[in-house]
Amino acid sequence: MENTRKIKAVFRAQRVTEGAGVRLKRIFSSNELKLTDPFLLLDDFHSDRKEDYIKGFPWHPHRGIETITYVLHGDVEHGDSIGNSGVISDGDVQWMTAGSGIIHQEMPKGDKDGLMWGFQLWANLPKSEKMCAPKYRDVKSSDIPELTLDNGIKIKIICGEVDGVKGPVSDIAIRPEYLDVTIPAEKVFMRSFESSFTVMAYVIQGSVNVMGDEAEPDSDPDGDPVREEQLILFESGDQIQLKAGTKGVRLILVSGKPLNESVAWYGPIVMNTDEEIETARRELNDGTFLKSR
Repeated sequence: MENTRKIKAVFRAQRVTEGAGVRLKRIFSSNELKLTDPFLLLDDFHSDRKEDYIKGFPWHPHRGIETITYVLHGDVEHGDSIGNSGVISDGDVQWMTAGSGIIHQEMPKGDKDGLMWGFQLWANLPKSEKMCAPKYRDVKSSDIPELTLDNGIKIKIICGEVDGVKGPVSDIAIRPEYLDVTIPAEKVFMRSFESSFTVMAYVIQGSVNVMGDEAEPDSDPDGDPVREEQLILFESGDQIQLKAGTKGVRLILVSGKPLNESVAWYGPIVMNTDEEIETARRELNDGTFLKSR
């Protein structure tokens, strides 16, 4: 009999300011590191006020991680030190492996009405791959398959595989799955996972209940369904069962294999030891940070 995952924790978005003055909602970061391994950070940037995002994220370094940017609405201009540049728009994904080091910028522009909405997830790289060559994947919305199940549930597969359909991003060390799932009102969505994997769901719109082994709802610590701008971190187990609220729910469902490695973190640089962080800082100062151009 499969063991259904229950709620381990619910994270609520916190308002922060990052980059050159971008107001965004941070779902989790370094304080939750032991719970969210191999994922490091999740931000939700959502505003129809250009002053909240237009200053963007000018040139800055990364090392040791992957950054995954998923845009729902609006344009984001980008460029990096290995020669990539362009714009990602509605439904597009930018999957960047920083590896040994990259310097890039991300400049949100919004859409014609000023709306900008997207998410950035940071995934850790294992020690064996932290100094790999940087890699950039520009995934257009048209390349992301979408399934509609018999009960009306819609699934966009950015990474992973559902019913034999694979997403466009593959060959990632932590074996992640990244799905955009829309569940109609009061329908139940079930999904199996390896029991040791970290699994989380961030609610974009609507509300959802997590169902336990006896098909009883497992609510958040306050006794309510999980709603917009909240993230469910699941306990270990073989599967999840999610029941949409009366207005349905749209959520991002993410999973991955924990690394169980030491973490040393300095802003956009994440390594395994303090010595490696000091090396990165020294290389930034003396101009030897970039190993690939």
